[in-house]
Amino acid sequence: MDISQAPGRIPRTPLRSPFRRRAAAGSVIMASALIAPMLMAPVLMAPAASASAATGPEVAPCPAELADQATCYGGQDANGAYYTIAVPRDWNGSLVVHAHGGPDLTESSDPERSPEDLARWSVMVREGYAWAGSAYRRGGYGTRMAAEDTENLRRLFVKTFGEPKLTFAHGQSWGGNVAAKVAEIYGRRYDGVLLTNGVLAGATRGYDYRVDLRVVYQYYCRNHPRPSEPQYPLWMGLREDSTMTTTGLRARLRECTGYDLPPAERTAEQQRNLDDILAVTKIPERTLESHLRFATFTFRDIVHNRLGGRNPFGNQTIRYTGSHDDEALNAGVERFSADPSAVRDLSFDSDVTGAVPIPVLTMHAIDDPTAFVEHESAYRASLRGAGSGGRLVQTFTRESEHSELSTAEYAAVMSALSSWVRTGDKPTPASVAASCPTFDAAYGTGCFFDPAFVPGDYASRVLPRPGARHWPALTAAQERAWARRGGVGIAP
Repeated sequence: MDISQAPGRIPRTPLRSPFRRRAAAGSVIMASALIAPMLMAPVLMAPAASASAATGPEVAPCPAELADQATCYGGQDANGAYYTIAVPRDWNGSLVVHAHGGPDLTESSDPERSPEDLARWSVMVREGYAWAGSAYRRGGYGTRMAAEDTENLRRLFVKTFGEPKLTFAHGQSWGGNVAAKVAEIYGRRYDGVLLTNGVLAGATRGYDYRVDLRVVYQYYCRNHPRPSEPQYPLWMGLREDSTMTTTGLRARLRECTGYDLPPAERTAEQQRNLDDILAVTKIPERTLESHLRFATFTFRDIVHNRLGGRNPFGNQTIRYTGSHDDEALNAGVERFSADPSAVRDLSFDSDVTGAVPIPVLTMHAIDDPTAFVEHESAYRASLRGAGSGGRLVQTFTRESEHSELSTAEYAAVMSALSSWVRTGDKPTPASVAASCPTFDAAYGTGCFFDPAFVPGDYASRVLPRPGARHWPALTAAQERAWARRGGVGIAP
């Protein structure tokens, strides 16, 4: 029997065998410190109309976490995306290309974003990997755009520093969605992908609980918008010309629910509003404000800036339960139906097909209050539906944060993924958990893996819309058909 087909092993793609590049990679490690930092970045994709001239990579300060451990570079690519690169002094020859979360709602690329991400995930560099992160060419929603900018940076790294022995994609939060698309679109150019606390259900289903929050909140609070203000359908999140700020939104949320007050200081009406909103939407109290902020400002960006005012969301068939008066809630909550063309464009942009040709390792906090752990069930079902389930290993930790997990755990999952790619031996949740204490001896941040945990079905946490129980939400065949058709999706 061909050993590559043995249980627990993944066949190597001939396009990405690290062994064919190993000799070259050794010389790359020695030569990296000698590369002129003023090399111009290549034009990797057709530049946007507003693109700036490419600059760099130029030597830049490293975060304090990497002082005397790496050489860092910064620059801006041909599409205007700022980026940061770090090459450790003791480079193991492999590269991690990072996709950041958000999406940030800045108008243009944020030069501070990638250095901040490098500091947060400096463990990758301390473990010997080169690291590269793009801030994307603009703020706002656009998963495929962010995936393209991530791939552009990989190519820029190769042009400047040479081909790594192994190349991995990593994404956290919305960046997990971005990195998942990188794996599907550009997977043959990568050896593996690590997704941590990822938003992996895609946008057409992954934000339904925020749609529900938006309408349930308005039913109880009646202040977003107020009756005296211009009215608009709630699927917009916010009217296009509104001047509301995050501070103003927090004030309205406090007015209605007293969410940031001690319980003893809330009125009876505030407490009942808060109890009903949380019970119906299943959103944790500590992240209620951040979810409502997304359902306000990011929805506005999606609808007005990316979809031309079309509605990608619907709730006509949903029956809301858990309140003190479900009958009144369902009779009074705002209802609407999605525009099929808007659903198509949002789906093409962000829904995963599950068709991945490389190993995928995920890590997710069981009590993640932002990207619920049930996103992992959706992702598992998507890969199984595409026939790629054997390429997936999922791990879970007894943590309750979204933006950052234990440093020792990041080191453990990155090592497990690298070993899987190099040897073909597929890790298990138990083997990853068993390896973690070795890394924790260096980092001292704790190991909280729970190898026995299995998340519930996505529909157990998010009220499913018609047809939303089957996965993937977007098949690879449909994606190819829409790509050939052209004009589908969200513009860069």
